[in-house]
Amino acid sequence: MPYFDAASAAPLHPVARQALLAALDEGWADPARLHREGRRARLLLDAAREAAAEAVGCRPDELSFTSSGTRAVHSGISGALAGRRRVGRHLVVSAVEHSSVLHSAADHESRGGSVTEVPVDRSGAVGPAAYGAVLRADTALACLQSANHEVGTEQPVAEVAGLCREAGVPLLVDAAQSLGRGPVPGGWSLLAASAHKWGGPAGVGLLAVRKGVRFAVQGPADERESGRAAGFENIPAIVAAAASLRAVRAEADAESVRLRALVERIRSRVPALVPDVEVVGDPVRRLPHLVTFSCLYVDGETLLHELDRAGFSVSSGSSCTSSTLTPSHVLKAMGVLSEGNVRVSLPAGTAEEDVDRFLDVLPGVVAGVREKLGAPAAAAPSPAPAASLVVDALGRRCPIPVIELAKVIGGVPVGGTVTVLSDDEAARLDIPAWCAMREQEYVGEEPADRGSAYVVRRLS
Repeated sequence: MPYFDAASAAPLHPVARQALLAALDEGWADPARLHREGRRARLLLDAAREAAAEAVGCRPDELSFTSSGTRAVHSGISGALAGRRRVGRHLVVSAVEHSSVLHSAADHESRGGSVTEVPVDRSGAVGPAAYGAVLRADTALACLQSANHEVGTEQPVAEVAGLCREAGVPLLVDAAQSLGRGPVPGGWSLLAASAHKWGGPAGVGLLAVRKGVRFAVQGPADERESGRAAGFENIPAIVAAAASLRAVRAEADAESVRLRALVERIRSRVPALVPDVEVVGDPVRRLPHLVTFSCLYVDGETLLHELDRAGFSVSSGSSCTSSTLTPSHVLKAMGVLSEGNVRVSLPAGTAEEDVDRFLDVLPGVVAGVREKLGAPAAAAPSPAPAASLVVDALGRRCPIPVIELAKVIGGVPVGGTVTVLSDDEAARLDIPAWCAMREQEYVGEEPADRGSAYVVRRLS
């Protein structure tokens, strides 16, 4: 069964498996002890730190191992903010950061700090000038991911790092999605990453803090990992993580070329094979293994289940696949279609035949889901058009509001309007996206007794 969700967790790399098994026998003792077994464990830990630091591009004594990438982010943000509290309490993040960064930002705000979210363009990238414009004299820390985890867009890290350096603000880079594929552009002050994203074992994160960055560890003091990660080190997992990072980086150039070609095939073929699809993310400045597209008139959760039944493991940012029934914050910030969203992220070694079979299966799966939901093939004109219509989609979730809009748009004359009443958060994204795809005019959102009223004017 083809696994196309490497952006969530990559399969364990063979080198990681070998290193893990070997280290289970050699690295079980306490590396803080001076006896023979402790010294052996310390040697393994030091060697792993040196290998990981080389891949990150920092000194070994600047790098700490944490229990996860999320823990690395939380510790990095809290430590940097505390270390620079005399400068101020202002934190800058992009609107498409990983949830671990946004959760840290929300916690900081709840404690009296201030947070500025930098918006992104429709491709998911921040503008360096816009980022630099929000840096202030009281900005304690800035955060920017190296590449987006949902749509693959690479961020202008080097340019933003230069602006942060001029402003005297440290920059924390979340490199979870990109570190296994190549070095992160320089200029950063702190860096976080997660081993299971590159084929290492779960439960190992990296936190690098450059010398000279003011950093105050939060929480109870601990003597391990420079005080930045409390508790006994999981040396076998750390050894496996470092070994696999070195291995995937050695393979990265050749594998990236191969995966980029496969992803480009998906990017170009899906819109040709499936009508009413929006491929999102930057077409050029992107990760080589990841592509995201959204399908009109499709329930994202049903689509994922049907693809799973067909033998393909993918993920989604659609609101229908989330317990909160709200669209992915990334898709929302980009202003793109969220319904029927599919993220395909190819692990190393993905076979060309598997991608071709996915492209063969996808059109039938999407058509089947649309048929179940009663999606229209085209808007059917009414013999006696009304000047305006109201569609009551209150209490109905994505993609029903858009499906009902598509069914009746032909029932108003050119210049007439359709008002969709909806209390589904996704409608705020999906109705404007539908208008752009169907070349109709999105007039805007108006208040309603329940939910919102979305007004669309027919242009053709």
